[in-house]
Amino acid sequence: MQKLSSILVFYKPFMLYSIVISLVLLPFCGNIIFLVIAVKLFLTLFLWYFINETKAKRTLILYKNLGISTFKLFFIFFIIDLFITTPFLLILKEFT
Repeated sequence: MQKLSSILVFYKPFMLYSIVISLVLLPFCGNIIFLVIAVKLFLTLFLWYFINETKAKRTLILYKNLGISTFKLFFIFFIIDLFITTPFLLILKEFT
């Protein structure tokens, strides 16, 4: 449970960006939620690359000390984003 809560702390600053990206992509992707999820996967991979290649890599030391690998961290990051984005987009699609 401690690992999951630490991953949620890692996800928290990115949550607003995730919602904004979903709102921006919604008019372009229309009814195809799969495209939004594919773009989110690409952006998660880009974030992983960016953090690994810059000085922000130091932030991952805490998670490695907790026993969470970088792959596991970003995989669960994407799954959490998926569980938040999909219902959000389905609700918005009903109102548009």
